Amino acid sequence: MKTLYLIRHSKSDWSDGSLNDFDRGLNKRGKKAIHTMAKVLKAKKIMPGLILSSSAKRARLTAKGLAKEIGYTGEITFTDTLYMAEPETILKYINDINDKYDTLFVVGHNPEITELSNMLINEYIDNVPTLGIVAVKLPIDHWRKFSMGEGKLKFFIYPKMFKE
Repeated sequence: MKTLYLIRHSKSDWSDGSLNDFDRGLNKRGKKAIHTMAKVLKAKKIMPGLILSSSAKRARLTAKGLAKEIGYTGEITFTDTLYMAEPETILKYINDINDKYDTLFVVGHNPEITELSNMLINEYIDNVPTLGIVAVKLPIDHWRKFSMGEGKLKFFIYPKMFKE
């Protein structure tokens, strides 16, 4: 059994109009949300075996922030493949993950995170907001064997659900 956590990056900073999309960081609310969601993940005793992240700055900062806050000391793989990628491309990338990892965090962007979530589960999610986490249980032993529609929604959470 594998578990996939599809995570949209935290709230990005639009204050510097000279930055291109790839180089935008996180705003104050986005940084606070990392703390909030890490607390929830720790309470649920969730620890990834591996973290994959888009190499865009806001996704990198989200992945690193969550990792630090939950005490994750393993590998974080940053890749351009997860930036502006079609859900099928993300799926192919996940298919190549080493099977020693049973729990995988994928930090990416919308609309891809929402679209991939809806392709994997038989429930509909209208929108995964910033730092939303969709946890999907997969009835597989090998990442290369997972495909569309076979996942079961474990939970769907996002920062506004939790007041600090």
